Amino acid sequence: MPVIDADAHVVEAEATWEYMDPSEEKYRPQILTDNDGVRYWVIDGKLRGRVRGEFTARGISAQAERRMVTDEAKRLMQDIPGRIAHMDELGIDVQILYPTIITRRFCDTPESEVALSRSYNRWLADIWEQGKGRLRWTCMLPLWTMDEALKQLHWSVEHGACGVTMRAVEDERLIVDPYFDPLYAEAERLNVPIAVHIADSNVYLPDYYARDGVGGTFGAFRLPAAADCHMLITNEMVKRFPKLRWGIIEASSQWVPYVIHDLRRRLETRGRKLDDEPLKANNIWVTCQNDDDLPYVLSYAGDSQLVIGTDYGHQDQSSEIEAMRILREEGEVDPVVIDKIMGENAVNLYGLEV
Repeated sequence: MPVIDADAHVVEAEATWEYMDPSEEKYRPQILTDNDGVRYWVIDGKLRGRVRGEFTARGISAQAERRMVTDEAKRLMQDIPGRIAHMDELGIDVQILYPTIITRRFCDTPESEVALSRSYNRWLADIWEQGKGRLRWTCMLPLWTMDEALKQLHWSVEHGACGVTMRAVEDERLIVDPYFDPLYAEAERLNVPIAVHIADSNVYLPDYYARDGVGGTFGAFRLPAAADCHMLITNEMVKRFPKLRWGIIEASSQWVPYVIHDLRRRLETRGRKLDDEPLKANNIWVTCQNDDDLPYVLSYAGDSQLVIGTDYGHQDQSSEIEAMRILREEGEVDPVVIDKIMGENAVNLYGLEV
């Protein structure tokens, strides 16, 4: 069974937008450098976050003793053979690649969202082809324009995509909104999961939580991801889409016992009994981290629904490029279960052929 890095990243660069059609050039992101030398993306006339080059999380490497820094050329996919060689060093057979730019709202018009998503997906398809099966990816869809989103979904799956990236909050909509039903039906038919990655494109929430320098991304990104799991089960999405798989990505797994405990108590007041293995019964997988209390989490999640990722390319509290080695060598989990977390479970989530 291959070892699957269930949450790795590409970091968008100017090359990402070289795949736009000539008619879409007006939507191409531009780079603005401020007086301190920090570079920002400018999209639809607004600053949209930093252009990620060599970056550091303040003091976290020394404090947490975790490896997070990766070579810039490998992050930006300018050295694909080098990235694959690094995967070999880390004991990783396949990486599942997620975008970085979608963490927040990155554009304001349906037209620019269509153009940027299409260019991103073409870029990832090119990376997939060069990676010869080692670099799989989740597509980024223009969800404001459902017809175009479905077209890009089909094209992406034909070119190596093994999932659909969605944010924990999509603009003004939650993931159980019936608006997304056509997408879910087609993803189910194509046998690709909906991968809910920590992110929030709502125009208000991220800044609201970050006001006065408190709250930050925990309230805006991580808690909504846990709430999404709760909503999927409460709303019985599995009855509407019985074969559709869901991933809750990069929120750790420490919240799983709390969510399941709450569901048991809440649903019994509605005359519903929660399944003995609620994640499995609802086709939900969750990425865990090495510093989660995995024996405790597993007692609620079961051993078939956890996967693990390195967050390769980022440098934050979810990042640990040696996650696979640490889980195997330093964990307190049965080796058979570790093998499932690093391989079989991710194969089942992403529908990979091995």
